[in-house]
Amino acid sequence: MTGSLSAPRQGVPAGYRSIRTRRTSWLVHTRATWVALALMAALFAAAVASLTLGETTVAPTEVVKVMFGRPSPDELVVGTLRMPRLVVGLLAGAALGVAGALIQTVARNPLASPEIIGVTHGASALTVGAMTYGVTSYAALPYLSVTGGLLAAALVYLFAWRGGLHATRFVLIGIGISVALRSVTQLFLTKGDYLVAQQAKVWMTGSLNGRGWDQAGPLGIALLLLLPLVVWSARAQRSVTLDDDTATALGVHLGRNRLGLVFTGVVLASVATGAAGPIDFVALLSPQIARRLTRTAQIPLVSSALLGAFIVTLGDLLARKLFAPTELPVGVLTAAVGAPYLIWLIVRTSRSGRSASAGAKQ
Repeated sequence: MTGSLSAPRQGVPAGYRSIRTRRTSWLVHTRATWVALALMAALFAAAVASLTLGETTVAPTEVVKVMFGRPSPDELVVGTLRMPRLVVGLLAGAALGVAGALIQTVARNPLASPEIIGVTHGASALTVGAMTYGVTSYAALPYLSVTGGLLAAALVYLFAWRGGLHATRFVLIGIGISVALRSVTQLFLTKGDYLVAQQAKVWMTGSLNGRGWDQAGPLGIALLLLLPLVVWSARAQRSVTLDDDTATALGVHLGRNRLGLVFTGVVLASVATGAAGPIDFVALLSPQIARRLTRTAQIPLVSSALLGAFIVTLGDLLARKLFAPTELPVGVLTAAVGAPYLIWLIVRTSRSGRSASAGAKQ
């Protein structure tokens, strides 16, 4: 089945082009397409750099050979030792980027993200609790993380629902539950064995150290199974951004769509957390940067995924090299960048709210 990119014509919104096939047609945002292509190039460069630099430096040409399955004398170093870590980082970052985009869309608030509303802390609490009581198998961690994330999201959704999902209430209740879950996690750490507690603390900072195909494989399968939900979410985003009265008049099942988007975002964030630990602020940063780059009405999922993967890949590279031979967890770098951004975003949101209130009074 072939498609053609048609020239702008009457009926196509400004900034979009129509892609038509024999059975369907799609509107493609021109700027978002170019941004996605640029992000792909940046991500490829970051991936090559990550595989090139380490205790021993490998020639970029040899890295590219291994990436495309060609024979290379550096196959062991690049393909066996470094590639699994990179793949986990790429997949986890992409999942967190999409998760943040979906949750921010439902909450209609740039401050909403899995770590802010308690999803990753729910995943951490259950996972650390299990590690404290002897469950240290990496194969079991993703299942525990998903369960903990879903339970935390269910609590937030339950307490935030009052005949509808109000954005401010959703974020504030999420922050409260996040603080409570963080306290529960600290309680587990104090009750557990010292060595297990140290292992759990490293995991809680978000680290790709020691990650292999045992984590990359299940994570890739989980994301592949979630792909149909992500594709559905890209369409459902449009209806969720409408106000309740307009959506109801158009026959949109707004509550069902919101629940589906939240569920998809929570599972994506929880699966990523299970594989790489809670890498904070990636889900907060990626959607907002993507939206500013693309200038689209909705948060672009593709650009958010690419930015999430890029942030984690570049952050892991810097965490390994900035303070060598000491290797920092990638979550330390993302937190160092994300915390100031969060403060700026809170201040900016507060100023925007006061300006809107002043305009309404006038």
